[in-house]
Amino acid sequence: MSQDDIESAASVAVAKTTEPEPIKAIPLRRPGRMVAAALIVLALGLFLYGAATNDAYHWDTYFKYLGDVRFAEGALITLELTVLSMLIGVVLGVVVAVMRLSPNPVLRSVAWGYLWIFRGTPVYVQLVFWGLFPALYKTITVGVPFGPSLAHFDVQHWSAPFFFAVIGLGLNEAAYMAEIVRAGINSVGEGQREASVALGMSWSQTMLRTVLPQAMRVIIPPTGNELISMLKTTSLVSAIPLTTDLYGRARDISGILFQPIPLLLVAATWYLVITSVLMVGQFYLERYYSRGSTRQLTAKQLRALADAQIAGGTG
Repeated sequence: MSQDDIESAASVAVAKTTEPEPIKAIPLRRPGRMVAAALIVLALGLFLYGAATNDAYHWDTYFKYLGDVRFAEGALITLELTVLSMLIGVVLGVVVAVMRLSPNPVLRSVAWGYLWIFRGTPVYVQLVFWGLFPALYKTITVGVPFGPSLAHFDVQHWSAPFFFAVIGLGLNEAAYMAEIVRAGINSVGEGQREASVALGMSWSQTMLRTVLPQAMRVIIPPTGNELISMLKTTSLVSAIPLTTDLYGRARDISGILFQPIPLLLVAATWYLVITSVLMVGQFYLERYYSRGSTRQLTAKQLRALADAQIAGGTG
């Protein structure tokens, strides 16, 4: 063994003996958190125990009607109301938002008036109005003003609470969707519009081909919140009245049994199940449309980056 090898081995041995011991990190004790968590768990346990032993809840009735086919049919009607109303709200909301941003003052005024009316009055009052629509208009005639009529509708023979519920919910939702769409359109940089105009596009072409596709990242996530909110708002269609939805089924059955609490709990359980499914879909939808909008790395990406830096340093 040469003198250099001996010196190298000696330096390695010295380095090993002088290497500091690893730091033992002791987590900071937080007794306040432990006490608060214990109190919350205790209060929750006491509430659940009290609810389970309280005969006023009528848990036997709750479990009896939880899987009743009438509630399943009511949940289907509620979903149909939600989807159709949201379709009307989204389509009409886009139209109203574009009208409000239009350079035409007449379109802007009409859009502002629409938002003023439907956002300024309670949705329950609007639904009551739509329920009384046949009392306001006996017949509806469509045609040329002061000319021939093209179609004639006898409103008195209409017996369609589902139709009026969809119209009422959809028109109300359009006012809120218009503001969401307007916020999404305003989030697109002005340079995008200027570039489209420079290419010879009209204002409508700029909106349809350039601005709206880019605004979807801002529009889609809050639309998921509106969908979940619409699902719960459908319980107000009793104002029309519509009794075939989820809440209407619970109200009708409870009126027969004179036990409103367990039937309301059944309806609440169905609402929670449907809302939970929608929330899962909203989570993945938001994650899809938020790609590239943040630079925050996951734990796996951070470990890979640290390994790459260590490998580069040792190399």
